[in-house]
Amino acid sequence: MMNRFEGPGAREARIRYLDGDFQVVSPGAFVRCAVTGDSIPLDELRYWSVERQEPYASAAASLQREVELNPELRSRQ
Repeated sequence: MMNRFEGPGAREARIRYLDGDFQVVSPGAFVRCAVTGDSIPLDELRYWSVERQEPYASAAASLQREVELNPELRSRQ
């Protein structure tokens, strides 16, 4: 089953993630979440890491990546 971004002509965008904004480097309809692999329409993109230049589908996915890369955060939860 194809999702709505995998049809003919739908391309993954290349994005440069900035503080509070992002810049489209190569046009496309969506980006893929660095944690889940889910497609994220550009108009729904709200979470990303400037440092890692990665998009996330949700706040939970962003937190998951932080904990994966910083295991010491687990003790704070």
